[in-house]
Amino acid sequence: MSYVVPIGPYHPALEEPVHAKLYTEGEVIKDAEVFVGYNHRGIEKLATERNAIQTIVLVERVCGICSHSHAFTYAMAVEALNGTEVPKRGQYIRVITAELERLHSHLLWLGIACHLIGHDSLFMRIWDVREPIMDMLEKLSGNRVNYAMVIPGGARKDIPDDMRREFLAGLKGILPILDRIVEIATTDKTIALRTKGVGILTTEDAIRQGAVGPHARASGVPIDVRKDAPYSCYDEFDFDIAVCDSCDVYARVVVRALECYESAKILVQALENLPEGPINLGNKIPKIAEGEVVARHEAPRGQVVYKVVGNGTQYNQRVSIHVPTFKNAPTVPTMLRGNTVADGGLIVASIDPCFSCLDD
Repeated sequence: MSYVVPIGPYHPALEEPVHAKLYTEGEVIKDAEVFVGYNHRGIEKLATERNAIQTIVLVERVCGICSHSHAFTYAMAVEALNGTEVPKRGQYIRVITAELERLHSHLLWLGIACHLIGHDSLFMRIWDVREPIMDMLEKLSGNRVNYAMVIPGGARKDIPDDMRREFLAGLKGILPILDRIVEIATTDKTIALRTKGVGILTTEDAIRQGAVGPHARASGVPIDVRKDAPYSCYDEFDFDIAVCDSCDVYARVVVRALECYESAKILVQALENLPEGPINLGNKIPKIAEGEVVARHEAPRGQVVYKVVGNGTQYNQRVSIHVPTFKNAPTVPTMLRGNTVADGGLIVASIDPCFSCLDD
């Protein structure tokens, strides 16, 4: 029998609205369509009525999980337009915040993936490890979400030496626990049965459809803006690109788990070698020079792109935001075909979607 099975716009596996239609023969998905646009908030339009400081506050609300990524990328665009050089200590603090954010984002997704698979004990363990990362972000910025650590020209808050030492000790304490979690995630039979061979996105399809971030790297595509086009101070750190070529949901679990180690490596290097000096160029509201520029940042879900157009005033003439979910969502129908309805929610969630980001 042929059926059309809907996932969403509201679904227990996805707290944001997205609608997927599954065209099935019995339990097998023969074809699928994905529909977005349920969450439009007009952020790009609002940005044209705000100065650079106000826009930082605005774009941090694009996404709660990767709010720093948006503020970081917008600030880099304004600084490039104005020819501004960010002090080295400010660059390091931006990177520290970005990698703490990547850690918490990946651990959040790994926990949710385990919950969808039915491995709730590992879900709780992963989120228990995530909590010290959230504590670090809160101690650093004052907030667990929307950290407000960026201003045009640098970082908003400094890292005192006692906090720096505390963060280093905390990270070194987390790594042994992370080892055990990764061991379970990569050897547990339940996880393997639910993820191996499920939601295949071949390397060719990933390239053809423009996948980015961990989603692309799990299909054997070694792309990462931090390596391909180093920005801020990423060229000063030793880290690897985590790549897996099994191209399935299991590969997406493995890649994000491995990236937690790489973020920890960057954090330890940045905290141990945090340079002296100022963290920013002051708190004046800068004019946005006339012209246009594109800035890129490797957010937890993949490449975030901001195009900022200035007209010589304090206000943006145009801010165009391109987020990784916009690139990864078109791969979902390809991954769904040939799988069962029971795996539909997990496959959609495997791209780590953020539909509030997508619907700016």
